[in-house]
Amino acid sequence: MGIGTWAWGNKFLWDYDERMDEELQEVFNLAVNTGVNLFDTADSYGTGRLNGRSELLLGNFIREFPGSEQKRKSINIATKFAAYPWRLTARQVVLACKGSLRRLQCDQLAIGQLHWSTANYAPLQEQALWNGLVAMYEEGLVQAVGVSNYGPRQLEKVHSFLERKGVPLSTAQVQFSLLSNGPEQFEVKDLCQSLGIKLIAYSPLGLGMLTGKYSLKTLPKGPRGSLFRQILPGLEPLMRRLSTISQKRGKTVSQVALNWCLCKGTIPIPGVKNLRQAKDNLGALGWRLSNEEVLQLDAASKQISRGMIQNIFQTK
Repeated sequence: MGIGTWAWGNKFLWDYDERMDEELQEVFNLAVNTGVNLFDTADSYGTGRLNGRSELLLGNFIREFPGSEQKRKSINIATKFAAYPWRLTARQVVLACKGSLRRLQCDQLAIGQLHWSTANYAPLQEQALWNGLVAMYEEGLVQAVGVSNYGPRQLEKVHSFLERKGVPLSTAQVQFSLLSNGPEQFEVKDLCQSLGIKLIAYSPLGLGMLTGKYSLKTLPKGPRGSLFRQILPGLEPLMRRLSTISQKRGKTVSQVALNWCLCKGTIPIPGVKNLRQAKDNLGALGWRLSNEEVLQLDAASKQISRGMIQNIFQTK
């Protein structure tokens, strides 16, 4: 399991406040000391003047990490580069990577990823982005490359392109959870398995809907509240099954939902904003749902009336 850092610097959706930074350092320290050392970020994470804030915080957290040098060296940072319309050449993607490295205060990324594909709206830009992945890999700026929000057909294309260039495609990110597990997600998962690509599951808790703490009477503020109001009424069969399994297992609803992602062979990257959430997420590790429990959750997931909306940049 890894940790997603979308919320770090995002005031609009996640109510980020700079006063959270001290506790976020503790979250980071706890994760690394527990053995969770993959942190996923992006150069666009943050809102307004805080764009890039997530990377800046991670750089500071690594520098201030009080643990051993061995654990510090085990930290893997995966960042994503936005397919902004002005990134039209491979060199501009390389410069974006170097900008992330400066904010992260490191010399090399574990994984450099494209945040989304432009195939749906600017297909001519796509090859420049792919060449950017090749260039940053060949220049040693990243240990590995990956993509995000690629559907099965486009994923196969980028894999073939990179393979011809001698660059392995290591990871692919998609929204994957009990609220987002349709045929296309499983097609991506099966393709990743056949091609040797690690599948990273983002939003594995459905933006918080799979934590069990929200209802129509207790909605989060802002855009999430509007989305939850539309989806929560149809989740009763799934939430009932999650609750039953969590009680039987002595686990929380969140831990069961995350463990389901692990059982499906993905690497979930739940977001955290405080130590309580971090400790809860870490409780998803070290055990496994039974095959019967996974099948029960699969069936309950199919009964929901409305799942998560897909990323607008998700390709076919």
